[in-house]
Amino acid sequence: MDIEKIALAIEADAGISLDELRLGLAEMKDGIGRVNTPEQILLRTVRAKIQFSQQRFAGVIKTPVSTLRDWEQGRFKPSGAVVCLLKIIDKHPELISEIETV
Repeated sequence: MDIEKIALAIEADAGISLDELRLGLAEMKDGIGRVNTPEQILLRTVRAKIQFSQQRFAGVIKTPVSTLRDWEQGRFKPSGAVVCLLKIIDKHPELISEIETV
């Protein structure tokens, strides 16, 4: 993998210089760096959107905080039902007040 060639192509497409790009490409090549799953990204996005702490959100979805942390850190994947709930909350954050009172 020619990191410089790839970096130049990406910067040309972006039309700007990307300071950390070469470092990121080198880490990717060496297998270093963090990989985020779609479930992790969805969970973090939803929690940020509704501005809930881990503890509050875990309480709303009736899940231990440690389990929520495991999902957010990618140690385990949430079940399909949890992913479905997250997608609903992501599209309709106003429903969190309904879910929280159940």
